[in-house]
Amino acid sequence: MAIITDEPEQEPQQQNQRHQEEQPKQKQISQTKEPKQHTNPFLFWCYLVLFVSLITLLFISFTPQDNNPRSWFLSLDSALRHHYSNGRIIKVQTSPKRSPIELFTFQKGVDSTESVFIIHGLGLSSFAFREMINSLRSKKVNVIAVDLPGNGFSDRSTMEFEERSDGAFQRFKDVYGLIQEKGFFWAFDQIVETGQIPYEEIMKARVLERKSVKIIELGSNEVGRVLGQVIDTFNLAPVHLVLHDSALSMSANWVAENPGLVKSLTLLDTGIKPALPLFALNLLLIRDFVLGSSFGYQWLIRFCCMKKVGSFDVEGNRVLLKGRDRCRAVSEMGRKLNNSFDMAEWGSSEGIKGIPMQILWSSVWSKEWSEEGSQVADALPQAKFVGHSGGRWPQVDSADELAKHIADFVSSLPKTVRQVEEEPIPEHIQKMFDEASSSGHNHDHHHSHSGHDNHEGHAHAAGYMDAYGLGHTWGQ
Repeated sequence: MAIITDEPEQEPQQQNQRHQEEQPKQKQISQTKEPKQHTNPFLFWCYLVLFVSLITLLFISFTPQDNNPRSWFLSLDSALRHHYSNGRIIKVQTSPKRSPIELFTFQKGVDSTESVFIIHGLGLSSFAFREMINSLRSKKVNVIAVDLPGNGFSDRSTMEFEERSDGAFQRFKDVYGLIQEKGFFWAFDQIVETGQIPYEEIMKARVLERKSVKIIELGSNEVGRVLGQVIDTFNLAPVHLVLHDSALSMSANWVAENPGLVKSLTLLDTGIKPALPLFALNLLLIRDFVLGSSFGYQWLIRFCCMKKVGSFDVEGNRVLLKGRDRCRAVSEMGRKLNNSFDMAEWGSSEGIKGIPMQILWSSVWSKEWSEEGSQVADALPQAKFVGHSGGRWPQVDSADELAKHIADFVSSLPKTVRQVEEEPIPEHIQKMFDEASSSGHNHDHHHSHSGHDNHEGHAHAAGYMDAYGLGHTWGQ
């Protein structure tokens, strides 16, 4: 049985009062919703354009450029190609576990027993010293400069052998790589032909060492090995060594350990910190601004390295620093610099005491730099201190002045006596000579076995021009 109850009817006054109370609430709700319906579309598009621009910038920055050596070389201007065509490539090895790398050398030879070996600082190459090299040659001094590994025209990467794990995942990866190389049905064909699984091929692919290409990270030990091999290749010992900027901290240990190979030392504005700031190469946006245009690079050089950039080939040096990941190699080299290098302790070591030394220092760059030069002079009291009118990269704007100081210093030392060792004539060639003499055939044979090491100009080791695919006559 249903119970029906009648609700009491509401009075008209109560209904009117409730309706009046609900109206302000509805107005408040409509007022709060109204701004959301009229959003500004300009902010949305502004954020969208900013986000897309940032993603594009990051993509361009991290995308490797100029990876093709041939296209990179062909894009260089005539001055760089001419400098390369007048150089020579030699093979050096920076570590036993690394494959040999190609090192670019630039030599201006004259008939002199005195040889000057120039080592550039961070962010430079032999291309920046060509005016100074020509000036030294005019003063009858044999000069050679190199592009340290990772710089200029030298290799910026090396092949390394790494040990790897022997886990199940690595085995699967090896087999998968072999299938990618040989083809999907390769193993099946081998089973049909031989009746067994090709274990030997699989095990050959599964070596416990693998090859990998890595950017060269040059430390003081590697620089020392490079210097020693260059001196041996060109028979320079004892050599007059010129160290510019950060080259001192990179090669100081090698000089102290090999005093017999060094006849004199010239320190050219060799401060503890390099003139080129590392943050310009490490920070993404700053690096893109500096190396992305001649204006940015020229602004950095004028601010940190040299005030007179008129005769400095800004574009050529910028291209060499930027091209083919060389900026990364230079940055790694800067990270490995010995920032705790003690000049006084190094100068008082047994290996350095007996080496004649001079310091060429800028006297016009800044007051702080002049004070640092005074500190270096105090730390090396045995060295001759000479001021010059250039900046921290003075090899361009003060090339003749520096060449004069170096040539005068070299000529003030006792002359080097070099013993030229003639290569013995091979036994089978000597036998032919003896037979010809005994048979009465008098022929004039002219054999020249010396002179292969001192080539000026178009002397190239086999293979480097071929790395660019241009042949050995390019630029000649």
